[in-house]
Amino acid sequence: MRWAAVVAVLVAVGLAAAPAAPAFARAGDAQELCRITDPAVVEASGLAALPGGGYVVENDSNPEPRRIRVFYLGADCSLTRSVGYPTTARDPEDLAVDRRGVVWVADIGDNSPLSGGSGKRRDTIALWTLAPGAKSMKIHRLRYPDGVPRDAEALLIDGAGRPIIVTKDPGGEVYRLDTPLPTDNAEGAPLTLVGHFAPTHSGTDNPLGFIGNALITGGAVSPDGTHAVLRTYSDAYEFDVTGGDVAAAITGGTPRVTPLPGEPQGEAIAYTPDGTGFLTVSDQSGPVSILRYHIERPAPTHPPATSAPAPASPVPAGAVTDRRARVALLAGAFVVVAIGLVAGLARRARRR
Repeated sequence: MRWAAVVAVLVAVGLAAAPAAPAFARAGDAQELCRITDPAVVEASGLAALPGGGYVVENDSNPEPRRIRVFYLGADCSLTRSVGYPTTARDPEDLAVDRRGVVWVADIGDNSPLSGGSGKRRDTIALWTLAPGAKSMKIHRLRYPDGVPRDAEALLIDGAGRPIIVTKDPGGEVYRLDTPLPTDNAEGAPLTLVGHFAPTHSGTDNPLGFIGNALITGGAVSPDGTHAVLRTYSDAYEFDVTGGDVAAAITGGTPRVTPLPGEPQGEAIAYTPDGTGFLTVSDQSGPVSILRYHIERPAPTHPPATSAPAPASPVPAGAVTDRRARVALLAGAFVVVAIGLVAGLARRARRR
């Protein structure tokens, strides 16, 4: 029994130390909010909701560079305006709007020849920013610390305003810019490798099967900065964020998983303005829908109160008297039993 107890304790400690598995939410029905029908808006790979209503999206690589633009949509998905790039954008893959209202476009795609790319790998990647009221975007060139090209499709902005890039490959690498953001620079500013995030092979239905379960295709941070999400072609992985440290949440946190089944080429993800839902859109030619998924989160736990404890209820005088009587009776019974035991032992001794 003693060894069994030791083994049980060791097993319990081991389970407590093991990383927790992701918690899967129920796959709810997606709600179609609106349908993008304008022929200019094709292959939308990045999405964000605007605080005042409507959406902003960007499209990725296109045979005609002038058609790679940032598009502003109304609440009904109608095109209200678009903004072009000052120079040719190579492969924009994600989009974010920070707390100041600045639009960030992640020109970070770099498909290898094995995955259908051109074979011309890039030495630097780029972020484009469009400030509120600005008519033109600014470019900020970055590079990976080892100089090796990577394909990435996820951009997040943390609480300090730092960009975070997560590579697309299974076991995605998480990079952050820890130096000031350069502008119009020729040589890319080096990123810092913070850690990794590996999606689960969830089995959620998607056009690419188990491969789609593993490839990271987009990311977003909630408007209040307390949550962050990465998505694959099949699922959304949401993390709790503490102190604005998005990278730490992604690399060390335990996500809640929301299945996004059946999305054709689902790449973009964003939060609703109130942070209670995910918005998605598929990277396709032709009309596509902006979908909304409800987020299932556990009820918040409140910390214990730090105020002084409430005074104890007054005890009736009679209760004190009764308690003393019970104590006296128990003490007397103990004495009687003890005397009986001593007397019995004495009798046995005399017989011997």
